[in-house]
Amino acid sequence: MQIHDISAYQTSAEHFFERLQAWKTDLVLDVRLHNTNQLAGFTKEQDLDYFVREIEDATYVHDPEFSPTANDLSAYLHKTMSWQDYAAAYKRDLQERNAVADFFKKYGSYNSVAIVGTATDKRRSHAEVLVEVLTEALPNFSS
Repeated sequence: MQIHDISAYQTSAEHFFERLQAWKTDLVLDVRLHNTNQLAGFTKEQDLDYFVREIEDATYVHDPEFSPTANDLSAYLHKTMSWQDYAAAYKRDLQERNAVADFFKKYGSYNSVAIVGTATDKRRSHAEVLVEVLTEALPNFSS
């Protein structure tokens, strides 16, 4: 299994889907807490579901189990929590939720997973932390 992170922000549809195609993505996993607001543009949940099916012939899933908590996200976005603290809190949340095992149980049959996050030029995304955690766990869950 290949696992990648991709940002839904500050990208064109062309660049977004070219990356999915290059990765031969068969699952686009949306882990954004808020994926329906106007800022999401072409990556709003219903639009992205349609585009992923029609352009990439892949599966789209929005799974909030892998989203950060609203409090942690707010603290990070409002700069009252550092990136390091945010990433550490997110990792603890994943562990408490048993999210890594759940990921492989739910999505272990896919070959190439693109995890949709919210990185911008000015901020990082929990999606990159999730990719790191899943990649480290991958050998334990490969069959």
